[in-house]
Amino acid sequence: MGGIIYKELSYDVMACAFKVFKELGFGYREKYYQRALAEELKIAKIKFATELPIKLYYGGKIIGKYIVDFFIEDKIILEIKIAKDFYTKDIKQLLSYLKAHNLRLGILIIVTKDGMKFKRIAN
Repeated sequence: MGGIIYKELSYDVMACAFKVFKELGFGYREKYYQRALAEELKIAKIKFATELPIKLYYGGKIIGKYIVDFFIEDKIILEIKIAKDFYTKDIKQLLSYLKAHNLRLGILIIVTKDGMKFKRIAN
């Protein structure tokens, strides 16, 4: 199995994210980019949930809970951060979300003064 995971869907999501950054630019809090992206995803008719709790199980018992920024079409977890660069802790956090929910793809977006950047994280 090769190729890009969820190619069309992830491209559509990123088009929405780039549109948000083009409109807003840099300098806002994370939650405002999240709200703007939610509006763009609605316009694009992409199904999503925001601030979704994902439970972590061990031995059939809940041992923890994560809150993800976006859960897109029951396939992709998307996280937005305001940062200078991609940090290992954020990549590991997204990977743990994917593992906890047995998902294949996460997208980490960072908003910087130099532009919006993203990384695809595969599980």
